[in-house]
Amino acid sequence: MNREEGSLSHHQPDYYVHPSSYVDDGVEIGEGTRVWHFSHIQTGSRIGEHCSIGQNVNIANNVRIGDYVKIQNNVSVYEGVELEDYVFCGPSMVFTNVMQPRSEFPQRGSEFYNKTLVKRSASIGANATIVCGNTIGRSAFIGAGSVVTRDVPDFAMVYGNPAAIKGWVCACGIKLDFKEDRSICQKCGREYLIQDGVVRDYSE
Repeated sequence: MNREEGSLSHHQPDYYVHPSSYVDDGVEIGEGTRVWHFSHIQTGSRIGEHCSIGQNVNIANNVRIGDYVKIQNNVSVYEGVELEDYVFCGPSMVFTNVMQPRSEFPQRGSEFYNKTLVKRSASIGANATIVCGNTIGRSAFIGAGSVVTRDVPDFAMVYGNPAAIKGWVCACGIKLDFKEDRSICQKCGREYLIQDGVVRDYSE
């Protein structure tokens, strides 16, 4: 829809798009989702329910975004990136989708894009960069300004350039303190087990 059509979207019963934003044809937006100022949702993308899309956000063609995802201001989610439910993207964090970009030799189309998967409940801090082709594990925490160049395990807390594992976090976000191979979150009481560098939620 163009801007004039978008200005009517506040009458939609199931989602909201600010009049300054554009939603192309062939887009799916779930119930309760809000798209704020100056954003662009491109053709073929699918956004789940109860998401918050901040100001100046671009959701590229064919992107898949789960439910309850929060994308802060000035983020571009490029084709080849998938966000599962409850993912948090901090302000001005960066995704990429091509490993060897060249302006002179453009690489367009899904065959050129390296897939990036951000799993359920992962959080990515402000100004972090996620190099394409990597997977961010479930409930992982990426520190602000980090550069992620490899897969991040479930529940890992990583930061730095390149980002390295500095600890482990609970699903609720609190840092875990392991005694031998077990940890109990001091906030929510979840129990975790670590074996060979792999953390599992023992409460499930």
